[in-house]
This record gives sequence, C-alpha cells and structure tokens, in this order.
Amino acid sequence: MPPPRRALLSSLLRLRACSSLAYHPPRPPPPSPRRHQFVADPNAAAAATTARTGLGLGVGSNPLDPAQLLRDDPVSITASLWVSSFRAAAPGGGDAAPPPPPPPSLAPFLTRLELWVLAYQKAYADETGSYLPRSSIPASTLASILTLRNAVIDARFRFGNRLTPYLQSPRAAASPDPSTLSKRKLRALLTTPGPAPFQDRVVQELLLLLLEPVYEARFSPKSFAFRPGRSPHAALRSIRRTWAPYLWYIRGDLSPLLDSPDPALVVGALIRDVRDKKVVDLVRSALLTPVVTARPGDDDASKKKKKRKYQKKKVLPEGEPKPDPYWLQTFFGFAPEEALTQPDWGHCGVLSPLLANVCLDEFDKWMDEKIKEFYKPSKSDVVGGDDGIEQGNTSWPEFVPTSGPDKTRKVDYIRFGGHFLIGVRGPRADAAVIRKQLIEFCDQRFRIKLDNESLPIEHITKGIMFLDHVLCRRVVYPTLRYTATGGKIISEKGVGTLLSVTASLKQCIRQFRKLEFLKGDREPDPQPCFRMFHATQAHTNSQMNKLLMTMAEWYRYADNRKKVVNFCSYIIRGSLAKLYAAKYKLRSRAKVYKIASRNLSRPLKDKKGQSPEYTNLLRMGLVDSVDGLQYTRMSMVPDPDYTPLPSGWRPDHEKFLMEYIQLTDPQTLEEQRSCIREEGLITPQDQISMLVWSYKKNAALLPSSKESDVQGSIEDPGSDTDELNNSELGHGSNQGFAQPAEMS
Repeated sequence: MPPPRRALLSSLLRLRACSSLAYHPPRPPPPSPRRHQFVADPNAAAAATTARTGLGLGVGSNPLDPAQLLRDDPVSITASLWVSSFRAAAPGGGDAAPPPPPPPSLAPFLTRLELWVLAYQKAYADETGSYLPRSSIPASTLASILTLRNAVIDARFRFGNRLTPYLQSPRAAASPDPSTLSKRKLRALLTTPGPAPFQDRVVQELLLLLLEPVYEARFSPKSFAFRPGRSPHAALRSIRRTWAPYLWYIRGDLSPLLDSPDPALVVGALIRDVRDKKVVDLVRSALLTPVVTARPGDDDASKKKKKRKYQKKKVLPEGEPKPDPYWLQTFFGFAPEEALTQPDWGHCGVLSPLLANVCLDEFDKWMDEKIKEFYKPSKSDVVGGDDGIEQGNTSWPEFVPTSGPDKTRKVDYIRFGGHFLIGVRGPRADAAVIRKQLIEFCDQRFRIKLDNESLPIEHITKGIMFLDHVLCRRVVYPTLRYTATGGKIISEKGVGTLLSVTASLKQCIRQFRKLEFLKGDREPDPQPCFRMFHATQAHTNSQMNKLLMTMAEWYRYADNRKKVVNFCSYIIRGSLAKLYAAKYKLRSRAKVYKIASRNLSRPLKDKKGQSPEYTNLLRMGLVDSVDGLQYTRMSMVPDPDYTPLPSGWRPDHEKFLMEYIQLTDPQTLEEQRSCIREEGLITPQDQISMLVWSYKKNAALLPSSKESDVQGSIEDPGSDTDELNNSELGHGSNQGFAQPAEMS
C-alpha cells in the first residue's frame, strides 16, 4: 500500500534537515601497496609516502601532525556509518530484489583520528564526570592519541599494559613513572587488581563506535536490554500490545553465557558480519588477555585493615566524580532479576554488553524460525488471519474476544538480556515440543545445560513474573455497541479475556527488606533509615522524594500503580518518622507526625527556645525549605499509562534513519514527484525556476538602457508611450510583469 500523498509531501520537505548526514566515508586504499608496514622494510621513504596517501594527506604533509588529521566532524562520520549499516540491512522489495550488500568495511574508520578523539572525549567524561570540548584538548594529548592510534594499527597495542602507557589518564597527572619504580613497587603494580588503564577504555569506546551501528541494524526487534532505545518499559509495552492471546509461557535464563563466555564462540559470532581482521584481532585480544584478580588472602587482609574504631571522613580529590546519591543507590537496589546480570568480559569493558547481544542474536534468529514453523492460522479466529496480520481492536490490544473451537496457533518470543519469555497459543503439547528443541539447541550451540525444571511451562492463570511485573488474564464482559442496517444502534454483552500487567507487591517487599527498610513478611514494619542520620530534614525529604518519583515512573505501566507507589510511600514515611524520632528524641512516630504533620513537611527542632522561629530563618535564607513527602495518599499517585504501543514500533533513532534512507532513495523521490504532478501542485523550487525564466524571457524583449534613455529625452513619457510599448511588445493590458505575481 503506497504511503499517503500528504505524508510524502511532508517527508520531502524534511530532506533538507538530513543534509548533515550526507557524508560519504573515505574510500579504503588499494590493497597493494599496504597502508601500514608491520615488518621491517628497507624502503622506508616509499612506505611513508604510501601511508600519507592512504590517510588522505598530501605528499608534503606531515602525517604526525594531529591538526592536519582532524578535518571532518566525528559525529558526521559516525552518522554515515549508521546510515550505511541500516541501508545495507534494509529488507529488499521482494523475491526478485538483489541481495543486500555486505556491511561497510571498518578499516577506513579505524584510522580516522576524529573518531579516536571522540572516543577519548567519552572516556574522559566517564573518568572525570565532565565533558571536554574538542577545542580544549591540549596538543600533547592529541599527540598521545595519535601515538595510541598508530600502536593499534601497527598491532603494537596490548590490553592491560601498565608499564608502557601510550595515553595517560586525565586524573593521573601526578602518577609516578613506571621506569623509576623499585622492584617491589613494580611487582605490586602488576599484581594488584585495579581499574583498567585509561588507554584501554579509549580503545573500547572506539570499538563500540564502530561495531554498534553494524549490529543494531541486524539485531532482532524482539531483543531488549543493552540496546539504545529498548528499555524495560518498551519490553513491557510490547508484551501488553501483542501477548494477550497466549495461554502457555516458558521462562528461561541464559545468564551463564553472560557470566563466563567462550572466546571462540564470541569471535565466531563476530566474524559472521565483521570481516575486518584488525577489529576482530582487537576483540580477540581483549577476550584472551588475562585479568589481574585478587588473591585469596588479600580480601582478609583488607578487611582487617578496615576494622578501625574511628573512621576518618573521606575527602574527594579535586576532579574526582562524586559517588551516586543515596536515593539513586537505593533505587538501583530495586533492579529486577533480569537486569542484575551485567556482562563484563575480560578487557572488553563497555563493549561486553554488545558482544553478549551478538552471541545471543543467533538464539533470536532460531526463535524467529520457530515462530514461522508453529504458526497455523484459522479463518474463524480474530487473532490472526491467513496473512498473519494482527486483527481486533487496535485501540484496546490487550482485549481478546472469545472465538470458536478452531483457534489460531502461534508462538511469540521476547528477550531481555540473558532472560527470555516464550508465549504459546495452542495446546500444551506445542510448548513441550518447543522446550525440547530449545534444550537441544542451547546444548549444541552454547554448551549450556538446561532441563525441564529450569524451563517451566506455566499457565497464564497462575501469573507470569517478568521484569518484576506479573502477567495475568481476566475474563471481562464488555458492552459492544454497533450500528446495524437501517441506522439502528444495537448494544450486546460480549465476553473476552483481558491481559493485565501488574507490579508484584511481594517482590517490592522483598527488595525493601534487602535494603533494610523494613522487617517482617505478613505485617511489614518500617525500620529507621540511619544512613541519613546526619543529614538535615530538608535534604532527607528531598532525597526520598526523588526516590518516590523514580519509583512512580518505574511502575508507570502497571495496572496497580497507585497501590504499589502508595505502599512505597508508606514504608519510606514510616522509616523517616522512626529516624526523626531517634534523632530528635521524640520516642514514637506519633509525636513526629503530630509535630511534622502527615507528610513530614513541618520542621523539627532539637530543643525548644534555642533557635529563632523557622519562618524567620526561612525568610532570611538561612535554612532550606522542607518539602513534604509525596504520594502520602493514593489519590495523589498518577494513573497508570495505558497508551498502546504502535504496531511495528521502533525507537526514535531507528525511525529517523529509516525515513532518511527512504527519502534518499531515487525511487522514492520519483514516486513523490509523480504524486505532486498528479495532485496538480508545484514545488517551491519549480515555482522559483518559472519566475526566473519568465523574468529572463521578458527582459530579453525589452529595449536596452541606452535606447530607452535617448527615447525618453526626445519624447515625453505618458500613457500613450506606455500603450505603444505594450502594443509593440505584444502584451495586453492584463499581461506583462503582472504574470509572475499571479503565479506566486
């Protein structure tokens, strides 16, 4: 079905906004002679000339000058890689369409100093917590980045190398030179575990810049986590949108693959799409290089050193980023089980989550084949037709009307990190067959031993736990109103099932207990939050309000959002009341509520009569205003968000890329021009061209300036002369230069 013509016209006007992406990557140099010499070569001058030519420099230019290598915008270079990757992975127009081209080569991008500087800026922001503009980078740092780039290209770089750093950390300016250390300190430097060298993180950021566009264009749309734009909320909305008709569910965990990967498996999955030897060798080196770990006796010694009666307050050095605030650390404690496992493989660092998705992408492709294999449509069912297009009420997708005995059999699948969920519509035997094939596939491909106990088959009526939300089904009897023949409105009682996504209150209590906010199972009793004992009342309330607002946003799509958020507010309010009772010696929560009110917004004092009134201090600006706790009543909690996820949903950056690729397609532009001609419209460019052409045509028929001056000096200008000129030029009274104005 062709797109609407108005949409085509609006898309054509957006084409100018995408001009910044129209960057063409540099062409790779010819294979012979080679760009970089990795072995000794007697012809050093010829090799240097070849290297300068391959880098796009002139013969007289200096390849060691960073200023001459920083020519283009790194964002434009990265955007061109994203566009070329998505264009290569775009589906064809049919069976007769040519096969998609291979992914773009990454070797030219690996030599671009602009991308190395961008990777340095990202690593610098993670190290110091502040952004460093490109113009503020010192010349010595640019020279070090260039040295690191040459070491990577010449295969001289090694991960975990602390003795010969090519690039120093921005916070290690006063670090001693390894060549001046004694043997004991040198041995401690090599055997003591610590953070990865800064140059390793720069290389990891560069590899992420190169590999992420290639694989984001090829990943399955059913995989979430560790991907831009695919958050847990997107996974829950996708389940609410399309998982209403499924009865049997299979939950599985592939986290052992994320904990201890097989380097051969990772490299084998990588070379299917990336054929650049240097990039693959860097990833292989990061996986195989051993990581320095702590010895068994080191942990006990460190614990003994920490046991001191009086702990000194830690003063952060200048430039060191501050730790996360207390409310954010508390919210991280509420992370669901599916998000607890964060892959960290060897020296891969920030590249580990992407490599984990690369390995599990084969499992996604295998599940896509099973979805096609188990799909058996039924014409009498409203869930799916012969073409597999979803039917039913799109504005209420979680409602499925009850149909006859012949139902469509289908399977769906979703994965969040190492955890996956499979939904089966049909008999339980289909779910058992899928589970058996799944166990065999994981054993042969990933060498993970799964059994029936680790892959339970559960019915929807028991409630399925996924991402700390419970999927359940309810039978509803809505009133169906429709207009019959003759204009008569008929109301009938219908019956169907409704998919409900609710937050797990038991899981919420379990997380609060783990964070020591309460104790007890049947009757939860809040416990005082002594970590905020030395903070002021205003600061404590502000921290807890941020936690409550974040919790309300986390449970945004839960049906029982009001109940869960109000329960969290009750636990936090009781914990703070006990804290204030112990801090101000009020003995009970009732006295705290009596003085500070229900939401703890009134100030509390140590002793009466020792300080001026709170209102006077607040007016003078000597104290902070005390904000009351939010969501103390259920009516104050926002309603759940029931906005349905659009069919064929994509993240915003993917929609923008696909629209840009479609607009730059010559066939699409020709279709838009034909639509404009059929509508009888004129583009602004064509209208300006017609005006210019009309002006030139009329100006060519006018007399020259000298002749008009002579004629004006002999004859008096008047209406007769104007009429004579118009008649000589062949224009009527309503023609002439008024024609372009009519066209406008």
